[in-house]
Amino acid sequence: MKRRDSLPLPGQEGLADAAAFRTAAELGGDLVFIIDCVGGVPVYVSPGIDAMLGYGAADVHAQLRAPDTPGPLQPLCAGLPERLRRFAAGDGARLRVAREFDLRRPDGREIPVEVISTLVPGADGTVATLVAVLRDLSARRERERERKRFASMLNHEFRTPLSTIDGAIQRLEATQTGADEATRQRYRKIATATDRLIAMLDDYLSPERMAELGRQRRADTVAPRLLLDELVAQARMAGRPVTSDVESLPATLRADPAGLRLALKVLLDNALRYTPAGTALEVSGRRQDGGVALALRDAGPGVPEGDIARIFDKGYRGANAAGVPGSGLGLYMARSLVEVHGGALTHAGREGQGAAFSVWLPVQSDMQGEAERFPQGLASGQA
Repeated sequence: MKRRDSLPLPGQEGLADAAAFRTAAELGGDLVFIIDCVGGVPVYVSPGIDAMLGYGAADVHAQLRAPDTPGPLQPLCAGLPERLRRFAAGDGARLRVAREFDLRRPDGREIPVEVISTLVPGADGTVATLVAVLRDLSARRERERERKRFASMLNHEFRTPLSTIDGAIQRLEATQTGADEATRQRYRKIATATDRLIAMLDDYLSPERMAELGRQRRADTVAPRLLLDELVAQARMAGRPVTSDVESLPATLRADPAGLRLALKVLLDNALRYTPAGTALEVSGRRQDGGVALALRDAGPGVPEGDIARIFDKGYRGANAAGVPGSGLGLYMARSLVEVHGGALTHAGREGQGAAFSVWLPVQSDMQGEAERFPQGLASGQA
């Protein structure tokens, strides 16, 4: 069937409306296809559709004639017969349908496409025509990616120093119990201003906010006991015997749950990788130096003495890493994640006595009363 650049309007109900729709859509830069639902044939396809999709006019027409026939162009109008049947039965919910999908061109490249199609009833109420707008979403998606990259960059550049300030002021509040009232008030002003700026980042510059306006602020608190329980469960799923020694911990910490989970998972992955199968692990949690220490100890060979000073360096792999998969980035990344929260990641094991890593995190200021019930240094030694 040859493509027609004008519509056979006389005697075909609904096609006059379709012609007006086509004119308005193409003036706006969109591509259009129109199907005569009575005869089941396409009556118009915008010439530019070939360049967009990479398929010839005959391919497009053949697919529109048989919308449910499998093929690379099937998403253009799949499900039309069922849609018409349901409309005839009184279901008007699918009068207008908008869909987005990736369509694979003959050259193998995928192109993101949006199709918005509308059924146009005739004078007797039956559907005479389907009109559809076809849009290439490549430019829109690239703009969205650029916005997200820019927002992510700004978010990171602002959040890192703010998190450092936040962690420092929490530690000051928790440790400087002898400070006078004026000094404590200054601490609170700094903490309040920092909280407000971090909340603004979450509300306006987070990737989630850019992707979905109106979404609630992401979780910024986590239960330290839950983190340890999850760590124990992961170790047991890996087939390792685990002991858990957890003392009284605060109900929550102000932190990014996903970031801390990732840091602890790096420590667990290292323990699994560098110790023999079946070797026991020990998980512990306690208050320490105005914060909490979450630790993981293994019973393996430990970190070689000559490597201890560099194990957190970016890309560094120790003498015992030969033949063990890895990039040398795990501990570097874990330490960075912990330090963003105002905390510290340290190693306290000895060669031949197993590796022991401890994540120290500050206790948020609203836990001050609880901190007074559990004196600092309750367990002063690192796990």
